[in-house]
Amino acid sequence: MKYSVEKEEKYCLFKLNESKLDSTLAPALKSEFITIHAEGVKNIILDMSEVKYSDSSGLSALLVGNRLFSENEGVFIITAPTDHVMKLIKISQLDKVLNILPTVEESVDAVFMNEIEKDLNQEENGQ
Repeated sequence: MKYSVEKEEKYCLFKLNESKLDSTLAPALKSEFITIHAEGVKNIILDMSEVKYSDSSGLSALLVGNRLFSENEGVFIITAPTDHVMKLIKISQLDKVLNILPTVEESVDAVFMNEIEKDLNQEENGQ
């Protein structure tokens, strides 16, 4: 699986450099998500701008990532999905479950907004 990872202070940008996210790649992607999460990364942005095709196992990998990073008040954001991938997400009604944004910049902003909200909630709760 071809990909690049840029780790920043508040998030990790994971760019999938593959044209297909299918049953041959999905298990490796799930493993990468688990590894990155185990390293202490709370927020991940998955850049899918290169992915032209996905199948149900690819969507399953996205759901694993979403569950992993969302369970500890982190965020999992899919950015720049292609038309085909977006159609599949909508048909599966996963657009109601997944955070999907059109650009990396908007995704980074969303991560920082989530961090600010989390900090404010902790202050309000006296933590």
